[in-house]
Amino acid sequence: MLRSIFVLLALLLLPGIAMAGGFESLGLTGTERGIYTVLIFIIAYGFVMTEEFTHLRKSKPVILAAGIIWANASVLATQAGVSAEDMHKAFEYNLKEYAELMLFLLVAMTYINSMAERNVFEALRSWLVRKQFGYRKLFLITGIITFFLSAVADNLTAALLVGAVVMAVGADNQRFVSIGFVNLVVAANAGGAFCPFGDITTLMVWQAEYAEFFDFFKLFIPSAVNYGVPAAVMYFAVPDEQPKESSEEAVQLKPGAIVICVMFLLTIVTAVSFKQALHLPPFMGMMVGLSALMFYGYYLKMNHRAEGEAGFDVFNKVRGAEWDTLLFFFGVVFAVGGLGYIGYLELLSGAMYDGLGATTANILVGVISAIVDNIPVMFAVLNMNLDMDLYQWLLVTLTAGVGGSLLSVGSAAGVALMGQSDHKYTFFSHLKWTPAIAGGYVASIIAHYLING
Repeated sequence: MLRSIFVLLALLLLPGIAMAGGFESLGLTGTERGIYTVLIFIIAYGFVMTEEFTHLRKSKPVILAAGIIWANASVLATQAGVSAEDMHKAFEYNLKEYAELMLFLLVAMTYINSMAERNVFEALRSWLVRKQFGYRKLFLITGIITFFLSAVADNLTAALLVGAVVMAVGADNQRFVSIGFVNLVVAANAGGAFCPFGDITTLMVWQAEYAEFFDFFKLFIPSAVNYGVPAAVMYFAVPDEQPKESSEEAVQLKPGAIVICVMFLLTIVTAVSFKQALHLPPFMGMMVGLSALMFYGYYLKMNHRAEGEAGFDVFNKVRGAEWDTLLFFFGVVFAVGGLGYIGYLELLSGAMYDGLGATTANILVGVISAIVDNIPVMFAVLNMNLDMDLYQWLLVTLTAGVGGSLLSVGSAAGVALMGQSDHKYTFFSHLKWTPAIAGGYVASIIAHYLING
């Protein structure tokens, strides 16, 4: 532990060199102002990690940190004699990265909110509750649904949706809820790793063009292994009982629900086509899909107004997007980008990838993601200008995606379910299963090596 601290201090005091994100970094990591920016980022991220207790939205501290870091980077650039034009190139690189991903995510969130408003997810929840499955069968069904759902929706949405089912049928059985929620966190994170639409980090690797869209499906079996190993261990701890009968009534889909689901799938196809065939950023295809949803929303609004229905308003769905997540992502991109411009990503790259080797470093990224949100970790990796082959890029995509399952605070899904569980699922109830989850983590890496190595 002490050795690691000394290495970190040495890195902070060493001068940086080379390139970051295609532009020249300042190489001023050893300056007092440079070290100050690192401390600002650490303090801001401390507030992010305590969001569950402070209820301070995670976007607020990182946006403030981003502003302070870039203000200091600007002063350092001026002192080093760097022109304003060169500094703007570094700043605009981060702006471009954020704009592409924000627009992509905004469309995906709007579609998910639209499907929720049309009762798509409520109908699925109602059906599962009414089927009266036993606890063990429900454990398997909810896990598998979450695994595949998180491949097209984000892991947070998938976990919250299916978590409502677990709470509905297991409200009087704390043991089932506790194990069931651990199962959902692992399934949601594993399912998001093999498809660019399932996790922001996977999307980032795709948009950075380190792997093509269909390359990520090579991670399907490793992702399934990552979920399957801990699920098999936990299965035998699930109560072999039948939940109480439910008086749940069937939820009816609203008009246009199925059409919007199909449109979402077609929007995904459009985004992939824009990238693969037209060599345009995927967000442009997503925006085309959003325009289609707007036209269809207009049709629903006009067609059903006469029937007394309030109508469908796409812009209400845009307002319902997870703006805290989108603004948090803004803060992360610019804070990490500012540190990279000063030169810290070069130092981190040298310590991890040059010192430990790509495989060890990429496995370590997953472990770090259990403590620190995987978005800044992956953004840092992408901006290190690493010379890695497809196998290694898929490895870091896998580990960054599933590493958050090791602890309940390692992913948005885990944090959200702790809030939803009414104290039935906690940090320590998840920690009890960390050895089994770690076994799945190791097994998924081995599976990736055997299949893709």
